[in-house]
Amino acid sequence: MNLPLLEVKSLRKYFPIGHGLLARRHLARLKAVDGIDFAIGEQQTFSIVGESGCGKTTTARMILLLEMPTSGHILFRAQDINRQAGLVLRKYRQSVQAVFQDPWSSLDPRMKAGSIIAEPLEINNLFPKRDIKDKVENLLLEVGLHPKDAQLYPHEFSGGQRQRIALARALALDPALILLDEPVSALDVSIRAQIMNLLKDIQERKHLSYLLIAHNLATVRYLSDKVAVMYLGKIVELGDSEALFCEPLHPYTQALLQAALPGHPRNRRDLARLPGEVPSPLALPPGCSFNTRCAVVMPVCSQGEPPLMEVEPGRWTRCHRHSDTTAV
Repeated sequence: MNLPLLEVKSLRKYFPIGHGLLARRHLARLKAVDGIDFAIGEQQTFSIVGESGCGKTTTARMILLLEMPTSGHILFRAQDINRQAGLVLRKYRQSVQAVFQDPWSSLDPRMKAGSIIAEPLEINNLFPKRDIKDKVENLLLEVGLHPKDAQLYPHEFSGGQRQRIALARALALDPALILLDEPVSALDVSIRAQIMNLLKDIQERKHLSYLLIAHNLATVRYLSDKVAVMYLGKIVELGDSEALFCEPLHPYTQALLQAALPGHPRNRRDLARLPGEVPSPLALPPGCSFNTRCAVVMPVCSQGEPPLMEVEPGRWTRCHRHSDTTAV
């Protein structure tokens, strides 16, 4: 059996909450990510979806080493990254790149496109200086731009073109995994399909893996092989993309899909909306954290938190309705 490219085990990120500006005493902990597990295979797109505040961005920041986990493990090619240093850690940073939501704010407006793409090559000393220009021109061609565009500044490009530049910069170090943080949500609808098709084409040619962070479920369905649904810091459903979209298991996933992907545009107004508000992560309800909004809630739901259970091979959910299946 092939080892996954990246594996997350029991990953947690708790933020201490103090009282007052100068307080040293922590009164509570905000559980942004609370013990999640998933794996990304070679040349696979794994997506994390959920409402704002569910923990998907914090998860991405830990994988990019912008946040240190409170506990848990991030394994890249079977090596625990948080226990590495020196050359191994440097190789990891080169192998995992990111493309962010807003291509305008992620590109330095004072630098020409060619310099933006060349910067990671120069910093890491991976190419002789005489070869960097050719490498940049090839990267521009790979993302559908012209080599002459290297002389232009970010403000001279459209939003879709700026995102192509951001993708070219991410590809410069020949990564194995690219984290895509809402890569098309800031673009015009007419441009989104072009960028999504470009991502799929590059993935096939370069044998890349993607970790996609998104809230647009149509984008997720088109790009993803596997999907994890997060709610208040926990994964509540995980499985193959098509199975999850065709037959969601968790009530929260069902509500998300019904709201975002109605069978007919006229049905959107008739959708049953989730009652209540998302609970505060500082004051979670007892038992299942979704029980205050669930349409099929049972008495047991407020008595104990359900584990993540394997309902069928490769399909997992965190719901008491499936409590007779294998749990982790």
